[in-house]
Formats: sequence, C-alpha cells, structure tokens
Amino acid sequence: MSTSSQVGFLVPLSDNLEEDGKSSIPKIPLSEGPNCVGRDCIPVTDKRLSRKHLTITATCTGSADVVVEGTNPVVIRSKGERKKLLSRERWKLGSGDIIELIPGHYLFKYVSTARKDETSPGNKQKRPFSEESITDKGQMHGKKKAREVCQEEASEMNMLHNNGQETNSSAEAIRQFRVPKHKLPLTFRLMRVRELPAWANSEAVSISDAIQGNVLVAILSNYMVDMDWLLSACPTLKRIPNVLVIHGEGDGTMEYMKRSKLANWILHKPSLPIAYGTHHSKAMLLVYPTGVRVIVHTANLISIDWNNKSQGLWMQDFPWKDQNNLGKDGGFENDLVDYLSALKWPEFTVNIPAVGSCKINSSFFKKFDYSSASVRLIASVPGYHSGSSLRKWGHMKLRTILQECTFSKEFQKSPLIYQFSSLGSLDEKWMTEFVSSMSAGVTDDKKPLGIGEPMIVWPNVEDVRCSLEGYAAGSAIPSPSKNVEKEFLKKYWARWKASHTGRCRAMPHIKTFLRYNGQSLAWFLLTSSNLSKAAWGTLQKNNSQLMIRSYELGVLFLPSSVKRSCGFSCTNNGYPSEDKTSMHEGKKIKLVTLAWQGKGNDDSSEVIKLPVPYELPPKPYSPEDIPWSWDRRYTKKDIYGQVWPR
Repeated sequence: MSTSSQVGFLVPLSDNLEEDGKSSIPKIPLSEGPNCVGRDCIPVTDKRLSRKHLTITATCTGSADVVVEGTNPVVIRSKGERKKLLSRERWKLGSGDIIELIPGHYLFKYVSTARKDETSPGNKQKRPFSEESITDKGQMHGKKKAREVCQEEASEMNMLHNNGQETNSSAEAIRQFRVPKHKLPLTFRLMRVRELPAWANSEAVSISDAIQGNVLVAILSNYMVDMDWLLSACPTLKRIPNVLVIHGEGDGTMEYMKRSKLANWILHKPSLPIAYGTHHSKAMLLVYPTGVRVIVHTANLISIDWNNKSQGLWMQDFPWKDQNNLGKDGGFENDLVDYLSALKWPEFTVNIPAVGSCKINSSFFKKFDYSSASVRLIASVPGYHSGSSLRKWGHMKLRTILQECTFSKEFQKSPLIYQFSSLGSLDEKWMTEFVSSMSAGVTDDKKPLGIGEPMIVWPNVEDVRCSLEGYAAGSAIPSPSKNVEKEFLKKYWARWKASHTGRCRAMPHIKTFLRYNGQSLAWFLLTSSNLSKAAWGTLQKNNSQLMIRSYELGVLFLPSSVKRSCGFSCTNNGYPSEDKTSMHEGKKIKLVTLAWQGKGNDDSSEVIKLPVPYELPPKPYSPEDIPWSWDRRYTKKDIYGQVWPR
C-alpha cells in the first residue's frame, strides 16, 4: 500500500450486499496514489485471486482508477449495472461502487473518505470502459469487446432455449417438477444455480435450505472447505453449539481453517493409508431434538460449487428410536455406522434435551430409526479389503446390492450411463471389471440383466468455453489429456446436454451412474465418486481383494417398495399433515426421468421422478467434438474473452 494520506476503504460485503462486520476479511484502507489489492492483503487461499489482482489509484477528490492486473475477470457494479473487466482493462470508480474480485465472489464496496466539497460531481457518474486498453497482441477491449461478449452470451442462451424446443415433450421439463414435502426423500434435488432463470431452479436447493432449524450437532463431511464463504452463506452454522468438519484439505488451507474456525468447531482430516487417496465424501449429519437429518450431496463447501455448477443433493430426516427398539437395525443403519466408524474422528460429548449426555461417535448414530430410509448407501473407504469386507465398499458394494434386487424385464441388456467430473487413469481390464458391477441384478423371472453398454457423459471443449464461467469452469473438470485421450475411451463419449433442466451452460460437478431404458430408470446413484480406481476400487489377488484409495459416499435409488413414514421432518413438527393415502405402503416404486411421458401412479406402482440433469439417451460425440482436458491449450476465446490456460 502507498504510505500517502488515507482517502478511502474497500469494505467487505456479504452476498446480500450488506456490510459484513463479522467477516474474517478486514476493511482494506486506500491511500492517495496507487494501491495494490490481492491475496497479500486479503486472507484467503483462493488461487484465483492473484497476489496483485488490482491496482486502485485513489484520489483525494473521491474517485479512483482501477486496473485489472490478474488474469481473471473482475466485475464492477455501478448505478445498478454490472460491467465485466478483463485483464488490463480500466474503470473509474465512484464512492459506493461495488467490486467483485472474482465474478460473484469477494465483494467489496469502495467508500471514499474525501469531504463532499472535494468530490467532483463528475465522479459520481457511471464511467465507460477506457478505450486505451489494448493488449500487446492487439486484442481490443472496451465498449466493443463488452458488446461482443454480451452478444455471444445472448446467442448461447438462445441456443439453449432452441435446443429445449426441439423436444416438445421435455422442453423445460423441470418447470413441472414439484414434489410434496413428504415425498422428498424418495427423490433428489438439483442445487440452485445463481445465473439461471427461475424456471430452471424449480425445487432447487441452497445450503441454507439444507441446514436450518434448531440443530444441536452438525457434522459436515467434504473435500474442500472455504470457512469464510460457509459462514456467510449459512449463518445458521454460527448458532450451532457443536460442529465437526471432516475434510480433505492440504496443510496450507488446513492452517488457515484452524485460524479462522469458530471456537466450538472441531476439524478432522481422516487418515489416508494409501498414496494418492483423498477424503472426497460430501455429506452432512444434523442432530435435532427430534431426530437426525442425513444429507448426501456433490458440492464442495466453496462458493462456486453452490452457485455456478450442476450439482445434486438428497436428504431425509429420521426420528429417535423408541427406547424399546434400540437394538433394531437394517441395511441403511449398518452401512452408515460402518462408514462413520472408518472416519475415526475425535469423539466429543454433548448434552441433548430429553436424552442427556451423549458421546458423539459412530455408535451414537445407532440411536435413530432408519427403517423408513428410501435409499441405500454406497461408500468407499481406503484400504485392502478382503474376506467379509470385500463386498462392503466401492463397486463391489454396488454389485452386491444390485444382485439382491429384481428389475423389470425392460432393463435386460439396457444401457448404462457414467457421468462425473474427473476421469482417472483407466484401462480396458478395469472397465470390464467395473461394468460387471454396474450390470448386476436379475429380472422378475430371475434372469440376469446382462452386461449393459455404457456411455460417458462428459463436457466437450465447446461446452466449457460457452459455459456460465467460460474456460474457468474447466478447472473443476480436472482431467489431463493422458487420461482423457486414450484410444479405447473414444467409443464411450457422449454430450452434456441439459436443456430440459436449463443447465447446458452450468458445467457438471454432479456425479451420477444409472441404468435406463427410454425415460425409465432401473436404478440411479448420486455420489461423490468420479470414474477412477481410487474412488471405486480395483480387484487384486485373483479377485479376492479390493484396493481403494479414497473416502467416497453416495445414495442408490432402487425400485423397492414404498416404506411407511418416509416424510418425517426434524424441522416441520414431526410427521407431515399431508393425506397419507397419496402414497401407499408396499407399492413398488417406478423410477423415471423428468421427460417421462407415461401414465401416473396405478394400483401397483408409485412413479417417482428423478431430476437427472442431462438428456437421455445422450448424444454420442461427433468427429468434431473434443472431450475437455484441462492441460490442453485452447486459443478460441470464451465468453469473457479469455483463452486457456489463462
């Protein structure tokens, strides 16, 4: 910072544009003359922020000139409008203007401390882009560039809309996705995407929708955690007396988390006994006076994951067990407790009304009644699993559960979908092993379903370039060309097309695996697992041992029978008031997509729509389609005028 006299501040704001007095990010003083603003003066570890992100040249008249020094775009909000500035572009700030250091994130208000009689009236007017800003390669910015970007964005939105109109039966199908509260555990929901129209966010959820009410204990399991964003996005967390964060962050971020966490929070990173593993599971356990809420989802606890990506979330509430049935258990409970036992967090004691003092460890979660669970859990934990543990984890767990299920004859030899956001280093032998698990199961007359033909739904380069984030979205699809460009994978590639959910341009971080015929689903898995040996495991020692490197967690939807009381709620006074005759216990569940056009419920089946975000069947890649790899160079500019890498 300059050592001249102070003439203003950058004041941190919440997402609601309110001054955030509790933010860990301090006010940034601005002195007369040039001021460097970036990661050196803002205590965050987000590498998208350059150390020298902006130069703000402040004056005693109240105005300030800003120049973007970093490679990422910056947004200025002035007089109700948003202007995107690219690298080396300039803007003249007036007092009260808002700066988004990364579009949508790290919001600051410029406040001048100059006296009013020193402030020129002209400085209060909206400033145009500087026409001086020309890069060394002659790229033109300024008004013309802004117009080109807006035109391209409009073109992309029109393309999205037109694609939706091509299939009239499913166009904008998510508009009609309405689920009664007591049926929510039978399906999952997409997460809200900030820049999408309202229709595309029908039934979509935010983090504050999931974490609400009188929570006594919160266990948040994830890979990446931004403590500053988490507390600002979900203020309820500040009021929860006991919070355990189980994470997979590296040492640098972990040190910052320790410094910025609240005093009553506990941080825990599970051990990783095998190299190259991660703690990747994304889940929440919320304990209430009336029960527990179990949430399994696909988003890191960072802003871009909850605002810009295609993501999914499932949750269900369960009551405390009757004191006379404390020994009763079942598949869901056993799987949950086994998984939690593997995490080995430091137990702590809490006092719960009507229950008393409780040690919060994995066994504590045996106190809840999971008999109404609408899904099965598919988890992975690192280790060399053999004997009775061979079928407890990874793809062998999925194989085992599917083998126990019966499916409609329509799913014999039916295709499979693998959809995820990171591709491991695979070979044809492992793909054969994996598809054997995905194809398990028998028909009603006990005939094997048979091996399904898989397709991989994966964004191509154009999808990323034209996405809501431009090429920046590719940093969350972190697969190198050596993994993506293997010859044997070419036959699997299929397009990410999501017109019916409005998410063509919201790049997927969601992970889904499914078997389908038309718009009917044999089963559906929402999970943290990407397509990798580390996540799913690989068989060794003549198939007697499964080696897994990472922690993962997913929920499996099956055509099982409707169970009683799945609509219990920890936040809505227990059991729902809806007419329970609308869902008959014992009826067989029929899983379908939003585009399904069949008849509704009948005497034997309960139709449950799942908001699969992409279109089925997916469209195979054309010869012109190039699957996204994050280590390739792409010179065609994205919607922000950027190339990749930046």
